[in-house]
Amino acid sequence: RRVLLLGEGNFSFAASLCGAAGTHVVATCYESEEEVRGRGRAAESIRRLRERGAEVVFSVDCAKLKEYFLPEKREFDCIYFNFPHCGRKAGVVKNRELLAHFFHSCAEVLTEEGEVHVALCNGQGGTPADRPRREWHNSWQIVAVAAGAGFILSDVRPFKAETIHGYKCTGYRSQDKSFCVEGALNHIFTRSTPLTSFKPMICEIQLESQKFSFQVPQVLVDKINRGFLELNSNHPVRTVKEKLTAEFSQAFPLQNIDCCLSLLHQGHLSGVSHSNIFWIIQSPEETPSIEEMSNGLANTALFSHIDFCRDTDKNGWVNVQEGCHISQRYCLRPSLLPCAQAIIERGAFLRGTLHVLSGPVFRKCLITPYSMPVFHEMVFLCAVNRGTENSYIQMLVNNIKTSIHSLHQTVSGFKLSISLQEATSFETTELNYFAAFESQLSKIQYFICMERDASGSCEKGSCVGIIRAAHYELISSELVVVFASLNLDLLAMLICGISDWRMLWTSDTRFLCQFPRGELRLFKSFSLYPPSYVHDVSFWVPDGEQFDEVAFHTIARQVSGEMVISIQLIDSFQQLETGRKSLCYRLTFQSCDKALSCQEVAEMQLRFRKEIKQHLGVTLR
Repeated sequence: RRVLLLGEGNFSFAASLCGAAGTHVVATCYESEEEVRGRGRAAESIRRLRERGAEVVFSVDCAKLKEYFLPEKREFDCIYFNFPHCGRKAGVVKNRELLAHFFHSCAEVLTEEGEVHVALCNGQGGTPADRPRREWHNSWQIVAVAAGAGFILSDVRPFKAETIHGYKCTGYRSQDKSFCVEGALNHIFTRSTPLTSFKPMICEIQLESQKFSFQVPQVLVDKINRGFLELNSNHPVRTVKEKLTAEFSQAFPLQNIDCCLSLLHQGHLSGVSHSNIFWIIQSPEETPSIEEMSNGLANTALFSHIDFCRDTDKNGWVNVQEGCHISQRYCLRPSLLPCAQAIIERGAFLRGTLHVLSGPVFRKCLITPYSMPVFHEMVFLCAVNRGTENSYIQMLVNNIKTSIHSLHQTVSGFKLSISLQEATSFETTELNYFAAFESQLSKIQYFICMERDASGSCEKGSCVGIIRAAHYELISSELVVVFASLNLDLLAMLICGISDWRMLWTSDTRFLCQFPRGELRLFKSFSLYPPSYVHDVSFWVPDGEQFDEVAFHTIARQVSGEMVISIQLIDSFQQLETGRKSLCYRLTFQSCDKALSCQEVAEMQLRFRKEIKQHLGVTLR
């Protein structure tokens, strides 16, 4: 294990580390050997290092590391830089610049899974771990600076100088004087997976007797066909689904019917807003023109129209491979409830048997902490005798409670409280995805809530499921169908303590490594205190048109790769003379798993402005 130490003042830290088994130490400092030897205890530390086989190198600039090592010796497993400083009375800006050059240099000599340790005095880092915490502009902003070189903060630990044998800090204002390290913190950085620009994707599916290929909406390219629920998956969403199924099978006759579910839904969806749907095929009068498809939003498949009357493959649009009626309309399924309805109408299920459907569902939605453009839904349906539906619902709820508590037993962190609340006690704006399908099948009767405390109130975002009952004369006048729908993603988040839904979709292997063999555990984030960046955009709305806020949010999702975590309307006014309306929105960018720099965000903001101007017809201010 090769360890590189930079900026050693008297080499006492390097000497204390040198004795570790299986570690080869390369200790360096910025000054020459003659300058360093005059410092107290430095000569003795250098002698001890060389006796133990360590390398000692002088006059090393932390901003040009690769220049000091041969190519075969450039890869280090760990790099330490304790209390970096430009010297003298250099301010925070100069020290940020030093760190920026240092991190870029580290990226050239660090192994892929290596660590960078930076110790800073209390308050310098500018993270919530500092006590007290400095104002952001007066700190070194170390996490944001590291992000510029592709690093994320993965851990923060106290720097306990008293536990390091023989260590003595030195270098106060470039002198052989010690300084206060009480409350100092060691910041541990690791490489981030790079930001990815996804290419357009073609998806091929079999729909009844027809074979379809269509372009996936760009905002969903990294989320389609991820296979979270497949047999070989260790993803916590699948674990939650499998354990729920196992628990329910002990109480009810149970049948899984996932295999026959189509990714596309055909036809009309009552009660669902057109703007919330990812449409795939629309009628000719709504099909984009050749000019629209050859550039901009249509070509990026945000709305995913497919022109099935023209050969436009060169522009990224693929025709239906086999014939279809012109009036047909297809969309990515926004819920499994229409699938359940189709099963009921076919009569393809047994009385008293609990039928289970599960799979990913898709919808356009506003950007909020619990609004997901894709998530995994689990639907239960069962036909029971009329008059027994209420008791059956209660039995279903009791089993849901028991099953979720059973899942939670292996995960600590907060107390779970699960309750039923009547639909009348909810405001529509407080629901996540359930309200969008309230008119599907029947009115929602109950919401299944999970709470983190014992207050008894269903906090925003903690509604994880719904239960409803519907009368279907197609089956029998004596039968009632009971439905239950659960959001598996939100369940997994609440059980495992995952605060950001985007983490479920990360490509970083450090996420799934925390759930070996499908075990449910309390999740520990590998990206701490990610920096956030705020940008405003103001524009005139087209005259006489209703502003499509869902499309506005969907464009933000697409151009940022889901890096926008909040969009707030901060100002609105209308000119009395012309009647023109102006809106001003504030966008907050932040990544939960990747390094995100201010430069990358600035580029996203420019693309966002260009897209909303082109596709929403707004006039930028």
